[in-house]
Amino acid sequence: MRVIAGSARRILLKTPEGLDTRPTQDRIKETLFNMLQYDLADADFLDLFAGSGGIGIEALSRGAGRAVFVEKNAATAAIVRQNLRTTRLEDRASVMCCDALTALQRLEGNSRFDYIFMDPPYNQGLEREMLAYLSHSALIDRQSTVIIEASLETSFDYLDSYGFALEKNKIYKTNKHVFVCRGV
Repeated sequence: MRVIAGSARRILLKTPEGLDTRPTQDRIKETLFNMLQYDLADADFLDLFAGSGGIGIEALSRGAGRAVFVEKNAATAAIVRQNLRTTRLEDRASVMCCDALTALQRLEGNSRFDYIFMDPPYNQGLEREMLAYLSHSALIDRQSTVIIEASLETSFDYLDSYGFALEKNKIYKTNKHVFVCRGV
């Protein structure tokens, strides 16, 4: 896995061994950031379920002002820190080694994010749990976008009841990116 564009372009990122993480494929990451590229300048970016940190690092490389990475596995969080050092982006980043809900609670009242990206383990309902929390959180506002990477089977038919609106839904062969914002 590598950084596709920006200040850290072409730098290879270390990924955890084994099947516990599934890094976003380069072509999917490129499609995602082609959709975001004009809105990333100085953005505050939260990478939940960060894995190796590839998405948040790509955001920083492309001009995001700061990124917070949340990864509960200590060894994987260490890889995020190593990747940030390798890309020389650690001065605009912080890594939280805890579960995603705990991280959101700790960040509450101290942060507001333009983008929250989450790539939880598929088909466990964790994206729904995160959206339930965010539905009443000051971490986002009406200008914020939450992006969820999910399996093709994952339903988001509850968004409206949580006060979210679907902005767009990008379908790939094996998964999808769902973009949501606070409803009007």
